[in-house]
Amino acid sequence: MIIHHLISITLALIIDRIIGDPPNWPHPVRWIGALIAELEKYLNKGNYRRWKGLLLLFLVTAIPLIITLLISWGAYQLHIVAGVVVEALIIATSIAQKDLKIAALRIYQPLSASKLEKARQEVSMIVGRDTAGLDEEGITRATVETVAESIGDGITSPLFWTAIGGAPLAVLYRAVNTCDSMVGYKNERYQDFGWASARFDDVLNWIPSRITGFLMMLTNNDTPQLKKKAAVKQWYRDAKKHASPNSGFLEAAVALFLGVQLGGVNYYKGIKSVRAHMGRDERKLAAKDILHTINIMRQAVFVFVMFLWIGGGVIAVASTWL
Repeated sequence: MIIHHLISITLALIIDRIIGDPPNWPHPVRWIGALIAELEKYLNKGNYRRWKGLLLLFLVTAIPLIITLLISWGAYQLHIVAGVVVEALIIATSIAQKDLKIAALRIYQPLSASKLEKARQEVSMIVGRDTAGLDEEGITRATVETVAESIGDGITSPLFWTAIGGAPLAVLYRAVNTCDSMVGYKNERYQDFGWASARFDDVLNWIPSRITGFLMMLTNNDTPQLKKKAAVKQWYRDAKKHASPNSGFLEAAVALFLGVQLGGVNYYKGIKSVRAHMGRDERKLAAKDILHTINIMRQAVFVFVMFLWIGGGVIAVASTWL
């Protein structure tokens, strides 16, 4: 069965590369988001908000999971090929490689033409920090950090869970991640209500983020100033500085790939936030680093899928022997 999942993953990546997520097409994540917004109106009030947030998480994951299980099971009952194709179509909705590339290029194009105001508008669509005062380096850093983080939760993490449990786990992961993105904030409104969503999202990303970052470092030949062992040590050390338990493993790897420093001062609604630095301050960030980051993302996804195929093949052979 794992081989079927791996074939579906490969097809899903091809579908995503060709089609992406057309804005006017129906999309499960939009339905999940609408469900979260509706439930939040009724649950996020009064006492016991942590328990109510846990109830929201359960409902938002259980409903899509059951629906996807039924659809996948029905397709496989018809024919193995039907099952693989249906799974691939569902998995494609859980990843966002093409959309990440498009979003990054929408920032790069005006930035490379010195149209800073347009670039600030575009970067504000993908980041939560204040963008009005960002210069070229600040806009580039915001873009690079966001794409680097999204290599995990936008691509490799859903693929990791798909390899284990097929399309149903891909949808479950995306439901949890959407819950985190909508209610997993540490503010007065969501501090308690979004606690379960934020923690479960951290749990689901823990293993794939580390595997992805480590594979990136193993295949990185672009840090001639550092030997491989020293580069891996710095990657791990820098990653642990990040406020997120998982994002640092992707951002630190990209920083070392580029030979730049990520992190530093950001502002959120005028409030200063200082993040630890990652990488090596060998040069300043420039617009072209957005293109380099897109290439890093593509390479990271390829290596990660190869890792899944090798691991899946070993498991399939071992299960045959057993």
